Parts: sequence; C-alpha cells; structure tokens
Amino acid sequence: MRVFTSEQENELWDRWRAGDSSRLIARTLRTSAATVRSCLAAHGGVRPTARRRSARHLTPAEREEISRGIAAGFSGRAIAARIHRPASTVSREIIRNGGRAGYRAGSADSAAWERARRPKPSRLASHAELLKRPEFVGDS
Repeated sequence: MRVFTSEQENELWDRWRAGDSSRLIARTLRTSAATVRSCLAAHGGVRPTARRRSARHLTPAEREEISRGIAAGFSGRAIAARIHRPASTVSREIIRNGGRAGYRAGSADSAAWERARRPKPSRLASHAELLKRPEFVGDS
C-alpha cells in the first residue's frame, strides 16, 4: 500500500466523510482507486485517531534533562530527583537507549515513539522458546 503524506491522508478522510467515491478521491490525490480502497479497508472505513503520548511517559523535555544530567556527570538518582521521576524509570531509560556513553535525547524519544506503535506481535509470537515452556503448553 502506498504511504500518503499527512496532508493527503487528511484530504482522503475528509473527502470520504463528505461522501466522495474512492475513484474521485483517487483522482484528486493522483493515485489509483485501488490504493485509496486499500487504505480505507485497512482502517475499516473509519478515520484512525491521531497518535498521542500518555502523560505517564517521559516527555522530550525530560529526556533532554536526562541527557544534560549525564553530560554533567550526575547519578541516575540525582537526575531522577531533578525531573521528579522514580530512579528506576531513569535507569531503564538510559539502559534502553545506549547507556550513559551513548544516550541522546532525540534518538531516545524517536525510539520510544516507535516502540509504542500498535499493534505489536505478542511476546509468545515473537519468542518461540517461550512456547516450549511447560506453563504455555496445553493440559498434557
């Protein structure tokens, strides 16, 4: 399926809601009607909601503060106290995104945004060795 720009996607959904046919939408976007129909079908004909961050997750500003704290030589606990987050949250954030030597706020934020995408494969689907454990095998 062709990936539309955000402007094209907005145009597609606005026209679809207004009652335009997939052929008319395709003509407007200069693409094929099949591409438009596959995009509509992928979302069940309903405009997907915009992605947004949960208030519980670290913000880009907090990630920048973590980066500054590492550069200044502060401990994880000191950085956590500065941004009013648990030390374990800061520790996991640093480890997950390159460690103290490789942590960069921008790339950490981009990686977190990508890791949060849905749908994700289940843990059992992506780790075949878990399926071999007795607790995941049926009543045998």
